[in-house]
Amino acid sequence: MKVRVPEGADQEELAAIAEAMAQHVADTVELYVGDATEPAVTHTAPSNTTPEPDADLGPTDREKRLREEIADIEAGGPEKYRDRLEEQGKLFVRDRLDLWFGVDGVAFEDGKFANFDSWHENAVEGDENGGDRLPADGLLTGAAEFEGRDVHFMANDFTVKAGSMAEKGVEKFLRMQQRALKTGKPVLYLMDSSGGRIDQQTGFFANREGIEKYYYNHSRLSGRVPQICVLYGPCIAGAAYTPIFADFTVMVRDVSAMAIASPRMVEMVTGEEIDLQDLGGAEVHARHTGSADLIAEDEEHARALVAQLLSYLPDNSDESPPRTAGTAPARPPEGIDAIVPAEPNKGYDMTRVIERVVDTDSFFELRPQYGSEILTGFARVDGRPVGVVANQPAQRAGAIFPDAAEKAAQFVWTCDAYDVPLLYLCDTPGFMAGSGVEKEGILEQGKKMIYATSAATVPKQCVVVRKAYGAGIYAMSGPAYDPESTIALPSGEIAIMGPEAAINAVYANRLAAIDDDEERAERERELREQFREDIDVHRMASEVVIDEIVPPSDLRTELAARFAFYEDVEKDRPSKKHGTVI
Repeated sequence: MKVRVPEGADQEELAAIAEAMAQHVADTVELYVGDATEPAVTHTAPSNTTPEPDADLGPTDREKRLREEIADIEAGGPEKYRDRLEEQGKLFVRDRLDLWFGVDGVAFEDGKFANFDSWHENAVEGDENGGDRLPADGLLTGAAEFEGRDVHFMANDFTVKAGSMAEKGVEKFLRMQQRALKTGKPVLYLMDSSGGRIDQQTGFFANREGIEKYYYNHSRLSGRVPQICVLYGPCIAGAAYTPIFADFTVMVRDVSAMAIASPRMVEMVTGEEIDLQDLGGAEVHARHTGSADLIAEDEEHARALVAQLLSYLPDNSDESPPRTAGTAPARPPEGIDAIVPAEPNKGYDMTRVIERVVDTDSFFELRPQYGSEILTGFARVDGRPVGVVANQPAQRAGAIFPDAAEKAAQFVWTCDAYDVPLLYLCDTPGFMAGSGVEKEGILEQGKKMIYATSAATVPKQCVVVRKAYGAGIYAMSGPAYDPESTIALPSGEIAIMGPEAAINAVYANRLAAIDDDEERAERERELREQFREDIDVHRMASEVVIDEIVPPSDLRTELAARFAFYEDVEKDRPSKKHGTVI
């Protein structure tokens, strides 16, 4: 190695410099002064200072011990509990992560050594049950890539005290949520938990940073990033609130359940004997409570459902939903008019209209068994994600019942949070009447649906497919609810009520005074036809109540153009903290 230094140093100083540099670089150093062509000093490092080649280095015993500890942690809880998973129809939690993210899909894990000091030494020595193993404190958290998207995840390890939650696991859960607020990335909750660890509740139950903070963080995350929960087993007591707070919840049939208390606790408190599936299984929450958005047949199906669901959603509320290349509808739009009956009281399946409007196989229905008089789900129109809210005349004439109104309100509110435009397909006689629905809160739930529609700031398109009676047109984003357009098919009618009800309300006494049955029937027919002329969409279009009457064969093209044109529309809510309805 040749080094040139400025003039001024004496021979002794030059020698010291050369020696120091030679030892540092483990090589011969030639020191040149000024412009000299010959070295003033040459020094060769002793052979014993030459470092060993890198090829001779390898993991130390310290690193090997660490890897053994990691492998022990990743083995999960006692082996006997892991052996039971297959008969329970469940995967071991780390196999589940491999299914979701691939063998190398987990970017990193946080808190793997949680509670390590309290269990590891005894567990290594072990007993026939594997010792009191608490690896990772029964809860895994970290980051991964899912379908090309970065996500946060948490997953319970059911082999560790039935996936129960205690101090260190709770701390990991909270950190993951708080980091999601910072990153703006979606959160996947892979739940399989019996609830809080009762015998270890000190340090996590009522602390400021304990389990109750879960739901504070859920509330903060709500509408900021998509929160999707999949239930793989029992989810009892406090643990059950995570799927309830999530934007979307998937339950695995015959395996998962959620309830405020276990069957044993229910029997102790109320005397009722009931099994877990009847208490809070997938069918209960899909059909009766609406808390389950989807039911999966097995673990692989659950993953596929979430992958499809997430494809319609942005990473956070600041981003737009992901676009795809548009595809033609599964069925030709030319068939729409033939599907919609001319008679306002005749039923038909609205999904047959939807499949002729949206991209092929893109309609992804949510909560299909709950409030089935209204269809809610995501779809794409020319590659653009939209949220579909559609009356279903095949179910009780499409009348809006309390559960259907609740379902629609929550769906509209979620779409608005994540900037997903809304498509309303209206064919309803309005909100259902009667003592039964009054007791079920038809006014309260109807109010929420109207409020959500009113407060939504995303682009909205309302299509009057056929009936738009009563307050039904309000809830379905009629002309007064600031849609970007209200368009109608030629089969459409807008009225306070249907012809039969209107004639009965206005002309009942006059008709009753007609003694001749044939004459009375003829007069009724005339009055109905006259009323239908008044409520026909041609009259509404003539008075510019609606924007356009569209040939049914052109409906998809019309909607695609309108969604594209209004995609950047901005709407402001009045200046206030928030409304009081939801």
